[in-house]
Amino acid sequence: MLADLIPESFFSGIEQQWPWALWLLAAGAIALLVFGADRAVTAAVRLASALGLSKIIIGATVVSLGTTSPEAFTSVTAAFQGKPGLALGNGIGSIICDTGLIFGLCCCIKPLPLDRFVLNRHGWLQLGSGALLTGVALVAALWAGGFEGAMISRWVGVALLVLLVGYMAVSVHWARQRPEIVPDEAAAGRATQPGLAKQTLWSLVVLVVGLAMVILGSNVLVGSASALCLRYGVPQSILAATLVAFGTSLPELVTAIASLAKGHADLLIGNVIGADILNVLFVVGASAAATPLKIDREVFYLLLPVMMLVLILLRVFIFTNRDRFPRWQGAVLVAVYVAYVAAVVHFGVAGTL
Repeated sequence: MLADLIPESFFSGIEQQWPWALWLLAAGAIALLVFGADRAVTAAVRLASALGLSKIIIGATVVSLGTTSPEAFTSVTAAFQGKPGLALGNGIGSIICDTGLIFGLCCCIKPLPLDRFVLNRHGWLQLGSGALLTGVALVAALWAGGFEGAMISRWVGVALLVLLVGYMAVSVHWARQRPEIVPDEAAAGRATQPGLAKQTLWSLVVLVVGLAMVILGSNVLVGSASALCLRYGVPQSILAATLVAFGTSLPELVTAIASLAKGHADLLIGNVIGADILNVLFVVGASAAATPLKIDREVFYLLLPVMMLVLILLRVFIFTNRDRFPRWQGAVLVAVYVAYVAAVVHFGVAGTL
């Protein structure tokens, strides 16, 4: 598995012999993330043009699947290692980070366009996937007779993976219903360009390589940052609830900023929405299918409520806006994320979660 390519012993060995090298690893990982995200965004746009699909659909499927892979690999590995709280917390925390921090921050930088055709479809699935996970957790608690013994069973994980396949199929179907969102000149180019198959294949190769760089960079950054936190005495509970979720969401963050810088805000929105859906269907689904996940108390008391808050806020913004998300709405989402991190740090230190 990708998450096992760089074991924890590698970073702990560096921390013991050359602690300063951890900072170099972190800096190198960020550079790899930025370069890989830049290549992935460029290839995704070209692939969308070549295939006649909208950039927002490509962002919600292909790019999201790639940038969500760190969460999936990390959570499945944690589940196999007997750390179900880390596996589930990583998936939920990544949704909060994607929607609150990434979408909110990019909206603060530049008002984002609002495509109702896509947001009234994928957007509802985004909210629905969060509500589904919340419902599953509450039913599990009811079945166990309380929060302490609640578990997400393997069959629920398999069901989520089946829904993942259905989501991908529906996304392609919706893309075919909206061919007009691809510029006419791009369609004309597809009809006359002799090397279409070669361009499509090359764009796909570059996309895969770019996403691989993003995933590898995030893996190195999480490992080096984790070792740094342990070296400086940061509690493990805080590390699991904040750094791991933020670290595995770095691909979405860097890809979003690269999309914004290149003028492809629709790819950014599709990536964030798709990542939220995949964090439930792919990350939690694969982790629960690997081994039953115990639901810790903090999931009920903090993580699920904050997750639903940011998802509902985004849905309200979609409903009330006309053609774009103004900056103040991004500021609200970022404020919720900052308050969430502060709560995790405060209650984690106090040991009251």
